[in-house]
Amino acid sequence: MRAVRVIPGPSGGRVEVQDVATPVAKAGQVLVRVRASGVNRGEITQAKERVSGDPITAGVEFAGEVAAVGGDVRGWQVGDRVMGHGRECQAQYVPSDPRALMRIPDGLSWVEAASFPNVFITAHDAVVTNGELKAGESILVNGASGGVALAAIQIGALMGAKPVIATSRSAAKLARLAEFGVDVAIDATQQSQAEAVMAATGNRGVDVIIDTVGGPVFESNMKSLAVKGRLVQIARLGGATAQIDLSLLWLRRLKLVGVTFRTRSEEERLACIEACARDMLPHLAAGRIRWAIDRTFRLEEGLEAHAYMQRGEHVGKIVLTVD
Repeated sequence: MRAVRVIPGPSGGRVEVQDVATPVAKAGQVLVRVRASGVNRGEITQAKERVSGDPITAGVEFAGEVAAVGGDVRGWQVGDRVMGHGRECQAQYVPSDPRALMRIPDGLSWVEAASFPNVFITAHDAVVTNGELKAGESILVNGASGGVALAAIQIGALMGAKPVIATSRSAAKLARLAEFGVDVAIDATQQSQAEAVMAATGNRGVDVIIDTVGGPVFESNMKSLAVKGRLVQIARLGGATAQIDLSLLWLRRLKLVGVTFRTRSEEERLACIEACARDMLPHLAAGRIRWAIDRTFRLEEGLEAHAYMQRGEHVGKIVLTVD
């Protein structure tokens, strides 16, 4: 089968599309014929870090139909339309734990389905599980044009957050966010985030911040939080270091939480998938989740897709289609 591979090298991995052996469904596994696979920022990071070791297949999410069912698997059968979260997913076939699969609602295309798992599982874990967002609380999402950020915005709006606040350094990107549930859009090149947040919340501050930017906005995030506010750190696109004012942390009784799949056990990963499916699939099936597909590429254009992601010009998801 064909797969997008990361080939290690001294200056970081390079991306190639190669022929590799087709996997089989072992006991306790489901084999999925992939029709589309999302591209995420993690693939870029993964490639950069691959300076040694064996080549690996990229990708953490997919949509397709069940091609084979291994022994001891219940609830899935050949032909079922599924989407899921896993490893080595930018390929024509992927084996999966049955608990990592979600049934695709009627009417959803392969591309739409493939754009859902990673960003909504990640955002649900950040907003609901770690951010502990409740209806009526306020939420702010930094770097708000990426896939996880757009998912976090929509989850906040669906849960009844008010206001939903988003920041970006691009006025053009901010202009598109209202359709996803943003009440207040902050242009980080023109406004003070903390001042804009206080104006939008009656000087109270925001209850939950979902941050993908990191170091450059850390101080502003701390100043933007309400008493007992929660800052959930997902990514560090702008930098990984920051200085903290412990007096502000102490006085406002803040919570700082980091989230990642890298240090989770397999059981924890599966629990995240199941929690997202429980809360979000009803909204997905009812058409209450809007889609932001920026661009699609064929699997054979995997290198071009990764390069496009790295340039950061997109709004929403980049998806590979698989023949």
